[in-house]
Amino acid sequence: MILTVTPNPSLDRTYEVAALERGAVLRATADRVDPGGKGVNVSRAVAAAGGRTVAVLPLGGPPGTLIAELLGGQGIDVTAVTIAGQTRSNISVAEPDGTLTKINAAGPSLTTAEADLLLGTVRHQAADADWIACCGSLPGGLPVGWYADLVTRAHDAGARVALDTAGPALLAALPARPDVVKPNAHELAEATGRQLITVGDAVAAARELRDRGAAAVLASLGADGQLLLEAGGTYYGTASVTAVRSDVGAGDAALAGFLLAGGRGPDALASALAHGAAAVRLPGSAMPTPADLDPAAVTVTTELPLDRPLSKPA
Repeated sequence: MILTVTPNPSLDRTYEVAALERGAVLRATADRVDPGGKGVNVSRAVAAAGGRTVAVLPLGGPPGTLIAELLGGQGIDVTAVTIAGQTRSNISVAEPDGTLTKINAAGPSLTTAEADLLLGTVRHQAADADWIACCGSLPGGLPVGWYADLVTRAHDAGARVALDTAGPALLAALPARPDVVKPNAHELAEATGRQLITVGDAVAAARELRDRGAAAVLASLGADGQLLLEAGGTYYGTASVTAVRSDVGAGDAALAGFLLAGGRGPDALASALAHGAAAVRLPGSAMPTPADLDPAAVTVTTELPLDRPLSKPA
């Protein structure tokens, strides 16, 4: 069972437009509403793949009620911590060439009692979990070391932890030794203070995160593929994508694929790549089903192209 923790969930509204023109009145060619937040998306991807998942998240106001209803409709067990504030709503505008413009709200601040209740709820649910995916930004009211505390408690309960966050929260959690961290190229550069120009730069930065405490690093390099650095070796993989419709939640789908395949080794990296590639071909933050996957489009190797330039240096 994969338990997900999303301290700052959202209700995501995605609009597809022919072209984004500032100051104009635009008519959407399509629109959708999805429950959002990194951990929520991981649960949605696990459920779409037929896996068992429980989503722990603080919810408040009408958006929170709708998130719980939408997740329940997708067969996801929701353990909600009721908060006084209103869950945030985010907006994404997608253009035909794959360009995505996002407006993310800050979200509510949690009280000390709400923060403690959220942590206690995770601790209670952890006993049945094989993996706990802790994902996303920390809302106001949660201290920077909240994830570090969660990692320690999860390990005490015998669960493995995948952490997908950034900035001070990531750095504070590394000494607690999360089993895998999943930064993108920008987050990897920010965490290490390195400029990432080549794949080799990304490998060096990922090694630094392992030196600081992460047992493994699953690094997303966007169109340039993914890296996995762990005790058993270092792997690099790519997945061909003919058309990008929306990259919202693609990284979360990749993490779900990684965990569903055991969270270790080249097969797990291949699963992450297949799920991420499938997600970008779908609208909004829709999560791929097994029928959407194309394993033949995935390549994983131990031969690292260290000198290969990144298409978007970080």
